[in-house]
Amino acid sequence: MKKSECEKNIRLLCQEWARGFSAAQSDHPSFLAFKAWLKKNGYEHHLNFRSVMGADHDAEMWFDEELKQNLAQARHLLQPHR
Repeated sequence: MKKSECEKNIRLLCQEWARGFSAAQSDHPSFLAFKAWLKKNGYEHHLNFRSVMGADHDAEMWFDEELKQNLAQARHLLQPHR
C-alpha cells in the first residue's frame, strides 16, 4: 500500500479503536495496544509502507495526532456549559 493510503486508513482505525475506551483509558492511549488491536483484527498490513523514519514512527505520529484531537473535542463536550 502507499503511505498516503495507509495514513488515511490508520487515522480512521484510530477512531474505531478509541470508541471502545473508558474515560480513564482515554487519558493515556497506548500505541502498542493499538498495534496489537490492528494485528488481532487483521489490519496490520496498514503498517507496511515505505518511510524514511519507519512505518511505526509515522503511524504512531498519526495515532497521537488523531487521539489528541479527539480527546480535546471530547473534553470540550464534557465541560459544563455556562
